[in-house]
Amino acid sequence: MTTTLSVENQPDQSRYALLQDGEVIGVAEYDLRDDAIVFTHTEVDPARREKGMASTLVQTALDDVRENSDRRVIASCPYVRSWLSEHPDYADLQSR
Repeated sequence: MTTTLSVENQPDQSRYALLQDGEVIGVAEYDLRDDAIVFTHTEVDPARREKGMASTLVQTALDDVRENSDRRVIASCPYVRSWLSEHPDYADLQSR
């Protein structure tokens, strides 16, 4: 059985949601501050977690920030901070 993963921005809930077949199984929560988006918490349901899911969530969220806003990214979430350190091609988002 093939599952469908997607990520959507849910600004009314201040989060990007990772959906598997339409069901939320992970979130990357954020706060908007002036010129910045602060990622505060990232979590994927441990029972549904597969390799790379959290990474897909964070990368898609950062791609959306890059394409649809001028905001600077602040990673107060340890997972996002770690992900950014491993993907230097996204470093520009932190110094906009």
